Amino acid sequence: MIFATVGTQLPFDRLLLGLDGWAARNPGVPVLAQAGASRRRFRHIETVGHLGQAEFRARLGAARLVVAHAGMGTILTAAELGKPLILMPRRAKFGEHRNDHQQDTVREMARLSNVSVVEDGEALHLELDRALARGFEVACTRTPDASDAPGAPGANDALHPLIDVIRAFVWDRPEGRAAGDGGVA
Repeated sequence: MIFATVGTQLPFDRLLLGLDGWAARNPGVPVLAQAGASRRRFRHIETVGHLGQAEFRARLGAARLVVAHAGMGTILTAAELGKPLILMPRRAKFGEHRNDHQQDTVREMARLSNVSVVEDGEALHLELDRALARGFEVACTRTPDASDAPGAPGANDALHPLIDVIRAFVWDRPEGRAAGDGGVA
């Protein structure tokens, strides 16, 4: 299953329409999307408006691939659960967000081995085709072992590079920029 999420603040129909178009050509791949504020109906993907935190995590955990806006909560949860992730940043020029801070987010997150970034529906289709061809697998930097069990000592060791990137992105501010300026949403 592919799990998609667009956040909860504003509609992001550009991502959902791209995903729906791909699903029309791939009817054997179930797709569930948390569609947030979208008022559109989609013919080839299952949608829900909102999911509670536990249900969101369970659906994301059950997915073989996650497609999302560049929201940090989704990125962190996908990384924590070891899920391959395709990000499409929202764009202010399309009325999808108030500014283009998600462009900054994807520039940093694209360095991660489990993350692919797309800018439009056509690129989303290509990346979904690539992911399907690889069986939704991503390259691992180490072999899973007993330490990967939840709660095991060292179970989050593979996350240290991601956490370092996010920490630098969020907390390392240029001089003169106050802590509340240009925050990440």
